Amino acid sequence: MLESRGLPTVVIGLVRPHLEAVRPPRAVFVPFQLGRPLGEPADAPFQRRVLMQALGLLERRDGPVILEDFSDDAPGARDQAGWTPPVANGAADPATPQDWAAFLAREMALLRPAWEQARRRSRGSTVGVSAQPPEDWPGFMAGFMAGELPSVAAHATPALALRFLLDDLKAFYGEAAQANGPAPSSGQLDRWFWRQTIAGRFVIALRATCLHATNNALRTVAGRFFVPRPYLPD
Repeated sequence: MLESRGLPTVVIGLVRPHLEAVRPPRAVFVPFQLGRPLGEPADAPFQRRVLMQALGLLERRDGPVILEDFSDDAPGARDQAGWTPPVANGAADPATPQDWAAFLAREMALLRPAWEQARRRSRGSTVGVSAQPPEDWPGFMAGFMAGELPSVAAHATPALALRFLLDDLKAFYGEAAQANGPAPSSGQLDRWFWRQTIAGRFVIALRATCLHATNNALRTVAGRFFVPRPYLPD
């Protein structure tokens, strides 16, 4: 529709089969982590390279369909040798929802100063979509693990409330992990969160519980949005 009205378009895509199937007039496939179509955060020169290659397609006349690959991986995707996780919890998984909540609350308390520091340095935070303060998150998650359907006024359904809370939880940990020293790669950050924190293991356990819930919306969001495929249990 846009093209037919004289507005040229270009797509930056993270999944090449999708681009091949949809066949937009102009597209650049980038081999980056999902959610990072321009590469790693705060790497302006690299992000400019991606944008300039995409915008360069607007000058091409060999269409109607142009699909290019961006050949380089994002520099920040390589592991940072100097990064140390702020916490690393290898304790056995708790046995009850209440224990999960208590363990998570203690871990979050350890990370809270780093998160506050990151928030001050960035003059903001991506945490906030859940409409709940961090101290309420452990108990809210435990309610779902216990078979309840807690809700908050800001979200239409309990399923959405839980989905956005987990988005906040992941952002809280990600921001805290990058508060000091060299920034970790996206891969390091994911491996740390899902394999070395109570929070990551809590989300994985919560997903397993919600997949068997009677609430259809909760089953849907748990299956699609809680845990990235590489970190699902075997």
